[in-house]
Amino acid sequence: MQSVAQGWLVYSLTKSPLYLGIVAAAASLPILLFTLAGGLIADRFPKRNLLLATQALSILPALLLGVLTSLKVITVWQVALSAALLGTINAVDIPTRQAFLIEMVGRAHVVSAIALNSAAFNGARIIGPMIAGLSIAYFGIPACFFINAASFIAVIIALAKMDARGEIKVKSEGIVADFMRGVHFIRMNREIQGVFLLIAVYSLVGLPYISLLPVFAGEVFHQGAKGLGYLVGASGVGALTAALGIAARGNIGDNKKFMAIAGLCFSFALLSFSLSKTFWFSLCVIAVGGWGMVSYLASANSFIQIAVTDELRGRVMSVYSFVFLGLVPVGNSIMGVLAEKIGTTNAITGAGVVCIAASMVYARKYIRAGG
Repeated sequence: MQSVAQGWLVYSLTKSPLYLGIVAAAASLPILLFTLAGGLIADRFPKRNLLLATQALSILPALLLGVLTSLKVITVWQVALSAALLGTINAVDIPTRQAFLIEMVGRAHVVSAIALNSAAFNGARIIGPMIAGLSIAYFGIPACFFINAASFIAVIIALAKMDARGEIKVKSEGIVADFMRGVHFIRMNREIQGVFLLIAVYSLVGLPYISLLPVFAGEVFHQGAKGLGYLVGASGVGALTAALGIAARGNIGDNKKFMAIAGLCFSFALLSFSLSKTFWFSLCVIAVGGWGMVSYLASANSFIQIAVTDELRGRVMSVYSFVFLGLVPVGNSIMGVLAEKIGTTNAITGAGVVCIAASMVYARKYIRAGG
Protein backbone atom coordinates (compact mmCIF):
# COMPACT_ATOMS: atom_id res chain seq x y z
CA MET A 1 0.00 0.00 0.00
CA GLN A 2 2.80 2.41 0.91
CA SER A 3 4.62 1.73 -2.36
CA VAL A 4 1.55 2.62 -4.42
CA ALA A 5 0.68 5.63 -2.25
CA GLN A 6 4.24 6.95 -2.36
CA GLY A 7 4.41 6.65 -6.15
CA TRP A 8 1.04 8.34 -6.60
CA LEU A 9 1.99 11.07 -4.12
CA VAL A 10 5.18 11.88 -6.04
CA TYR A 11 3.32 11.83 -9.35
CA SER A 12 0.59 14.10 -7.90
CA LEU A 13 3.17 16.57 -6.63
CA THR A 14 5.34 16.70 -9.75
CA LYS A 15 3.66 14.99 -12.76
CA SER A 16 7.20 13.98 -13.66
CA PRO A 17 8.63 10.52 -14.41
CA LEU A 18 12.05 11.96 -13.51
CA TYR A 19 10.99 12.56 -9.90
CA LEU A 20 9.44 9.10 -9.75
CA GLY A 21 12.85 7.74 -10.70
CA ILE A 22 14.64 9.96 -8.18
CA VAL A 23 12.45 8.87 -5.26
CA ALA A 24 12.72 5.22 -6.27
CA ALA A 25 16.49 5.69 -6.45
CA ALA A 26 16.52 7.28 -2.98
CA ALA A 27 14.81 4.16 -1.62
CA SER A 28 17.32 1.82 -3.24
CA LEU A 29 20.58 3.80 -3.05
CA PRO A 30 21.25 2.89 0.61
CA ILE A 31 20.99 -0.77 -0.37
CA LEU A 32 23.65 -0.16 -3.00
CA LEU A 33 25.89 1.52 -0.41
CA PHE A 34 25.26 -0.47 2.76
CA THR A 35 23.86 -3.93 1.98
CA LEU A 36 27.30 -5.59 1.86
CA ALA A 37 27.94 -4.24 5.35
CA GLY A 38 24.48 -5.53 6.24
CA GLY A 39 25.59 -9.02 5.23
CA LEU A 40 28.57 -8.83 7.58
CA ILE A 41 26.26 -7.76 10.40
CA ALA A 42 23.87 -10.61 9.60
CA ASP A 43 26.67 -13.16 9.97
CA ARG A 44 27.87 -11.69 13.29
CA PHE A 45 24.68 -11.20 15.31
CA PRO A 46 21.53 -13.23 16.06
CA LYS A 47 19.38 -12.71 13.01
CA ARG A 48 16.02 -12.64 14.78
CA ASN A 49 17.20 -9.85 17.08
CA LEU A 50 18.39 -7.84 14.08
CA LEU A 51 15.03 -8.30 12.36
CA LEU A 52 13.17 -7.14 15.49
CA ALA A 53 15.24 -3.94 15.44
CA THR A 54 14.87 -3.26 11.71
CA GLN A 55 11.11 -3.87 11.74
CA ALA A 56 10.65 -1.52 14.69
CA LEU A 57 12.67 1.21 12.96
CA SER A 58 10.65 0.75 9.75
CA ILE A 59 7.61 2.21 11.49
CA LEU A 60 9.20 5.67 11.53
CA PRO A 61 9.31 6.50 7.76
CA ALA A 62 5.71 5.38 7.23
CA LEU A 63 4.48 7.37 10.22
CA LEU A 64 6.44 10.43 9.10
CA LEU A 65 4.92 10.34 5.59
CA GLY A 66 1.43 9.90 7.02
CA VAL A 67 1.73 12.90 9.32
CA LEU A 68 3.33 15.24 6.76
CA THR A 69 0.81 14.29 4.07
CA SER A 70 -2.11 14.77 6.47
CA LEU A 71 -0.83 18.24 7.37
CA LYS A 72 -0.47 19.03 3.64
CA VAL A 73 3.12 20.18 4.08
CA ILE A 74 4.71 17.25 2.26
CA THR A 75 7.26 17.93 -0.48
CA VAL A 76 8.85 15.57 -2.96
CA TRP A 77 12.21 15.95 -1.21
CA GLN A 78 10.70 14.90 2.11
CA VAL A 79 9.32 11.81 0.38
CA ALA A 80 12.80 11.11 -1.01
CA LEU A 81 14.42 11.48 2.43
CA SER A 82 11.85 9.18 4.00
CA ALA A 83 12.46 6.63 1.25
CA ALA A 84 16.22 6.87 1.85
CA LEU A 85 15.74 6.27 5.59
CA LEU A 86 13.69 3.14 4.92
CA GLY A 87 16.27 2.02 2.36
CA THR A 88 19.03 2.31 4.95
CA ILE A 89 17.07 0.13 7.35
CA ASN A 90 16.40 -2.37 4.57
CA ALA A 91 20.12 -2.60 3.81
CA VAL A 92 20.44 -4.60 7.02
CA ASP A 93 16.96 -6.14 7.04
CA ILE A 94 17.02 -7.75 3.58
CA PRO A 95 20.21 -9.86 3.76
CA THR A 96 19.39 -10.77 7.36
CA ARG A 97 15.90 -11.94 6.41
CA GLN A 98 17.21 -13.93 3.44
CA ALA A 99 19.84 -15.70 5.56
CA PHE A 100 17.33 -16.29 8.38
CA LEU A 101 15.11 -18.54 6.24
CA ILE A 102 17.38 -21.56 6.42
CA GLU A 103 17.71 -21.21 10.22
CA MET A 104 13.94 -21.53 10.50
CA VAL A 105 13.40 -24.59 8.30
CA GLY A 106 16.74 -26.26 7.62
CA ARG A 107 18.52 -26.91 4.32
CA ALA A 108 16.13 -29.67 3.20
CA HIS A 109 13.15 -27.31 3.04
CA VAL A 110 14.83 -24.09 1.95
CA VAL A 111 13.41 -24.14 -1.62
CA SER A 112 9.84 -24.32 -0.35
CA ALA A 113 10.60 -21.74 2.33
CA ILE A 114 11.94 -19.25 -0.21
CA ALA A 115 8.93 -19.85 -2.44
CA LEU A 116 6.48 -19.44 0.45
CA ASN A 117 8.27 -16.25 1.47
CA SER A 118 7.80 -14.99 -2.09
CA ALA A 119 4.16 -16.11 -2.00
CA ALA A 120 3.50 -14.14 1.18
CA PHE A 121 5.17 -11.05 -0.26
CA ASN A 122 3.46 -11.27 -3.62
CA GLY A 123 0.10 -12.13 -2.10
CA ALA A 124 0.37 -8.81 -0.30
CA ARG A 125 1.30 -7.21 -3.63
CA ILE A 126 -2.05 -8.33 -5.03
CA ILE A 127 -4.22 -7.20 -2.15
CA GLY A 128 -2.25 -4.15 -1.03
CA PRO A 129 -2.19 -2.13 -4.28
CA MET A 130 -5.88 -2.75 -4.92
CA ILE A 131 -6.77 -1.59 -1.43
CA ALA A 132 -4.34 1.32 -1.84
CA GLY A 133 -6.01 2.47 -5.05
CA LEU A 134 -9.43 2.43 -3.40
CA SER A 135 -8.10 4.02 -0.20
CA ILE A 136 -6.48 6.87 -2.11
CA ALA A 137 -9.68 7.45 -4.06
CA TYR A 138 -12.01 7.43 -1.03
CA PHE A 139 -9.91 8.21 2.08
CA GLY A 140 -6.80 9.96 0.78
CA ILE A 141 -3.13 9.09 0.52
CA PRO A 142 -2.25 9.38 4.27
CA ALA A 143 -4.43 6.36 5.14
CA CYS A 144 -2.04 4.06 3.27
CA PHE A 145 0.95 5.32 5.24
CA PHE A 146 -0.75 4.97 8.63
CA ILE A 147 -1.94 1.43 7.86
CA ASN A 148 1.60 0.48 6.84
CA ALA A 149 3.04 1.91 10.07
CA ALA A 150 0.58 -0.16 12.12
CA SER A 151 1.32 -3.33 10.14
CA PHE A 152 4.87 -3.60 11.50
CA ILE A 153 3.48 -4.28 14.98
CA ALA A 154 2.12 -7.62 13.77
CA VAL A 155 5.50 -8.51 12.25
CA ILE A 156 7.31 -7.68 15.49
CA ILE A 157 4.91 -9.87 17.51
CA ALA A 158 5.42 -12.77 15.07
CA LEU A 159 9.22 -12.51 15.26
CA ALA A 160 9.12 -12.32 19.06
CA LYS A 161 7.15 -15.58 19.22
CA MET A 162 9.28 -17.40 16.64
CA ASP A 163 11.54 -20.27 17.68
CA ALA A 164 14.39 -20.37 15.16
CA ARG A 165 16.28 -23.63 14.67
CA GLY A 166 19.60 -22.59 16.14
CA GLU A 167 21.72 -19.50 15.65
CA ILE A 168 24.69 -19.85 13.28
CA LYS A 169 27.83 -18.81 15.13
CA VAL A 170 30.62 -17.16 13.14
CA LYS A 171 34.12 -16.39 14.40
CA SER A 172 35.19 -13.03 13.01
CA GLU A 173 38.61 -12.63 11.41
CA GLY A 174 38.21 -8.89 10.87
CA ILE A 175 35.90 -6.88 8.65
CA VAL A 176 38.05 -7.00 5.51
CA ALA A 177 38.95 -10.68 5.85
CA ASP A 178 35.34 -11.61 6.57
CA PHE A 179 34.13 -9.71 3.52
CA MET A 180 36.81 -11.17 1.23
CA ARG A 181 35.83 -14.73 2.21
CA GLY A 182 32.41 -14.10 0.76
CA VAL A 183 33.87 -12.54 -2.38
CA HIS A 184 36.26 -15.48 -2.83
CA PHE A 185 33.38 -17.96 -2.66
CA ILE A 186 31.53 -16.14 -5.44
CA ARG A 187 34.67 -15.82 -7.60
CA MET A 188 35.20 -19.57 -7.41
CA ASN A 189 31.64 -20.39 -8.54
CA ARG A 190 31.05 -19.44 -12.20
CA GLU A 191 27.41 -20.56 -12.17
CA ILE A 192 26.59 -18.18 -9.33
CA GLN A 193 28.44 -15.43 -11.21
CA GLY A 194 26.19 -15.98 -14.25
CA VAL A 195 23.06 -15.80 -12.10
CA PHE A 196 24.26 -12.57 -10.49
CA LEU A 197 25.08 -10.99 -13.87
CA LEU A 198 21.59 -11.59 -15.26
CA ILE A 199 20.00 -10.25 -12.06
CA ALA A 200 22.19 -7.16 -12.43
CA VAL A 201 20.84 -6.54 -15.96
CA TYR A 202 17.26 -6.90 -14.75
CA SER A 203 17.93 -4.54 -11.85
CA LEU A 204 19.50 -1.88 -14.08
CA VAL A 205 16.97 -1.81 -16.94
CA GLY A 206 14.12 -4.24 -16.21
CA LEU A 207 12.83 -3.75 -12.68
CA PRO A 208 12.78 0.08 -12.86
CA TYR A 209 9.60 -0.19 -14.95
CA ILE A 210 7.75 -0.52 -11.62
CA SER A 211 8.62 3.05 -10.61
CA LEU A 212 7.18 4.31 -13.92
CA LEU A 213 3.82 2.55 -13.63
CA PRO A 214 2.09 5.74 -12.37
CA VAL A 215 2.88 7.30 -15.77
CA PHE A 216 1.30 4.36 -17.62
CA ALA A 217 -1.74 4.45 -15.33
CA GLY A 218 -2.19 8.22 -15.65
CA GLU A 219 -1.06 9.13 -19.17
CA VAL A 220 -1.08 5.97 -21.32
CA PHE A 221 -4.20 4.22 -20.03
CA HIS A 222 -5.92 7.17 -18.28
CA GLN A 223 -7.02 4.97 -15.37
CA GLY A 224 -5.81 7.06 -12.41
CA ALA A 225 -4.94 5.67 -8.97
CA LYS A 226 -7.30 2.70 -9.36
CA GLY A 227 -5.55 1.74 -12.60
CA LEU A 228 -2.18 1.93 -10.87
CA GLY A 229 -3.46 -0.41 -8.19
CA TYR A 230 -4.68 -2.87 -10.84
CA LEU A 231 -1.36 -2.78 -12.71
CA VAL A 232 0.71 -3.47 -9.60
CA GLY A 233 -1.85 -6.04 -8.47
CA ALA A 234 -1.72 -7.87 -11.82
CA SER A 235 2.03 -8.15 -11.52
CA GLY A 236 1.46 -9.54 -8.05
CA VAL A 237 -0.98 -12.16 -9.38
CA GLY A 238 1.67 -13.50 -11.73
CA ALA A 239 4.30 -13.37 -9.01
CA LEU A 240 2.09 -15.19 -6.50
CA THR A 241 1.30 -17.88 -9.06
CA ALA A 242 5.02 -18.43 -9.58
CA ALA A 243 5.81 -18.55 -5.87
CA LEU A 244 2.99 -20.96 -5.02
CA GLY A 245 3.94 -23.18 -7.95
CA ILE A 246 7.54 -23.47 -6.77
CA ALA A 247 6.46 -23.98 -3.14
CA ALA A 248 4.09 -26.79 -4.16
CA ARG A 249 6.78 -28.57 -6.19
CA GLY A 250 9.44 -28.12 -3.52
CA ASN A 251 12.13 -29.25 -5.98
CA ILE A 252 12.46 -27.26 -9.19
CA GLY A 253 14.42 -30.01 -10.92
CA ASP A 254 16.52 -28.59 -13.76
CA ASN A 255 17.01 -25.27 -12.03
CA LYS A 256 19.19 -23.55 -14.62
CA LYS A 257 16.88 -24.39 -17.51
CA PHE A 258 13.90 -23.16 -15.50
CA MET A 259 15.71 -19.88 -14.72
CA ALA A 260 16.49 -19.38 -18.42
CA ILE A 261 12.84 -19.86 -19.41
CA ALA A 262 11.60 -17.61 -16.62
CA GLY A 263 14.01 -14.85 -17.57
CA LEU A 264 12.87 -14.93 -21.19
CA CYS A 265 9.22 -14.78 -20.11
CA PHE A 266 9.85 -11.67 -18.03
CA SER A 267 11.82 -9.98 -20.80
CA PHE A 268 9.30 -10.58 -23.59
CA ALA A 269 6.44 -9.56 -21.28
CA LEU A 270 8.20 -6.28 -20.50
CA LEU A 271 8.58 -5.51 -24.21
CA SER A 272 4.94 -6.42 -24.90
CA PHE A 273 3.74 -4.23 -22.04
CA SER A 274 5.61 -1.22 -23.37
CA LEU A 275 4.02 -1.63 -26.81
CA SER A 276 0.46 -2.25 -25.59
CA LYS A 277 -2.21 0.43 -25.74
CA THR A 278 -5.01 -1.73 -24.33
CA PHE A 279 -5.38 -1.68 -20.55
CA TRP A 280 -6.75 -5.20 -20.05
CA PHE A 281 -4.17 -6.75 -22.36
CA SER A 282 -1.48 -4.91 -20.44
CA LEU A 283 -2.78 -6.40 -17.19
CA CYS A 284 -2.40 -9.88 -18.67
CA VAL A 285 1.08 -9.19 -19.98
CA ILE A 286 2.30 -7.65 -16.75
CA ALA A 287 1.00 -10.72 -14.90
CA VAL A 288 3.18 -12.91 -17.15
CA GLY A 289 6.11 -10.60 -16.40
CA GLY A 290 5.49 -10.96 -12.67
CA TRP A 291 5.48 -14.74 -13.05
CA GLY A 292 8.75 -14.70 -14.97
CA MET A 293 10.59 -12.38 -12.61
CA VAL A 294 9.59 -14.16 -9.40
CA SER A 295 10.21 -17.58 -10.95
CA TYR A 296 13.72 -16.49 -11.86
CA LEU A 297 14.48 -14.77 -8.56
CA ALA A 298 13.04 -17.50 -6.33
CA SER A 299 14.88 -20.26 -8.16
CA ALA A 300 18.09 -18.18 -8.22
CA ASN A 301 17.75 -17.50 -4.50
CA SER A 302 17.34 -21.18 -3.64
CA PHE A 303 20.17 -22.14 -6.01
CA ILE A 304 22.53 -19.76 -4.20
CA GLN A 305 21.35 -20.66 -0.68
CA ILE A 306 21.91 -24.36 -1.26
CA ALA A 307 25.36 -23.75 -2.78
CA VAL A 308 26.70 -21.49 -0.01
CA THR A 309 28.03 -22.66 3.36
CA ASP A 310 26.24 -21.60 6.56
CA GLU A 311 28.96 -19.31 7.86
CA LEU A 312 29.06 -17.31 4.59
CA ARG A 313 25.32 -17.14 3.94
CA GLY A 314 24.76 -13.60 5.21
CA ARG A 315 27.60 -12.21 3.11
CA VAL A 316 26.70 -14.05 -0.10
CA MET A 317 23.03 -13.13 0.28
CA SER A 318 24.08 -9.52 0.80
CA VAL A 319 25.71 -9.68 -2.66
CA TYR A 320 22.44 -11.14 -3.98
CA SER A 321 20.59 -8.23 -2.37
CA PHE A 322 23.16 -5.82 -3.79
CA VAL A 323 22.69 -6.90 -7.41
CA PHE A 324 18.93 -7.50 -7.02
CA LEU A 325 18.04 -4.27 -5.20
CA GLY A 326 21.20 -2.22 -4.78
CA LEU A 327 21.64 -1.60 -8.51
CA VAL A 328 18.02 -0.51 -8.89
CA PRO A 329 18.77 3.14 -7.89
CA VAL A 330 21.19 3.37 -10.80
CA GLY A 331 18.60 1.81 -13.08
CA ASN A 332 15.82 4.05 -11.74
CA SER A 333 17.94 7.12 -12.40
CA ILE A 334 18.81 5.98 -15.93
CA MET A 335 15.23 5.04 -16.77
CA GLY A 336 13.86 8.22 -15.21
CA VAL A 337 16.14 10.39 -17.33
CA LEU A 338 15.40 8.35 -20.47
CA ALA A 339 11.66 8.52 -19.82
CA GLU A 340 11.90 12.30 -19.47
CA LYS A 341 13.93 12.66 -22.69
CA ILE A 342 12.47 10.08 -25.09
CA GLY A 343 9.14 9.19 -23.46
CA THR A 344 8.21 6.54 -20.90
CA THR A 345 6.97 3.93 -23.38
CA ASN A 346 10.09 4.27 -25.55
CA ALA A 347 12.34 3.89 -22.50
CA ILE A 348 10.58 0.71 -21.37
CA THR A 349 10.66 -0.66 -24.93
CA GLY A 350 14.43 -0.25 -24.96
CA ALA A 351 14.66 -1.90 -21.55
CA GLY A 352 12.67 -4.88 -22.84
CA VAL A 353 15.03 -5.32 -25.80
CA VAL A 354 18.10 -5.24 -23.52
CA CYS A 355 16.56 -7.78 -21.12
CA ILE A 356 15.68 -10.10 -24.01
CA ALA A 357 19.26 -9.95 -25.31
CA ALA A 358 20.75 -10.69 -21.87
CA SER A 359 18.27 -13.53 -21.24
CA MET A 360 19.09 -15.12 -24.60
CA VAL A 361 22.82 -14.98 -23.84
CA TYR A 362 22.19 -16.70 -20.50
CA ALA A 363 19.98 -19.35 -22.14
CA ARG A 364 22.50 -19.93 -24.93
CA LYS A 365 25.32 -20.46 -22.42
CA TYR A 366 23.15 -22.96 -20.60
CA ILE A 367 22.43 -24.90 -23.79
CA ARG A 368 26.09 -24.92 -24.81
CA ALA A 369 27.04 -26.15 -21.36
CA GLY A 370 24.68 -29.07 -21.87
CA GLY A 371 22.78 -28.28 -18.63
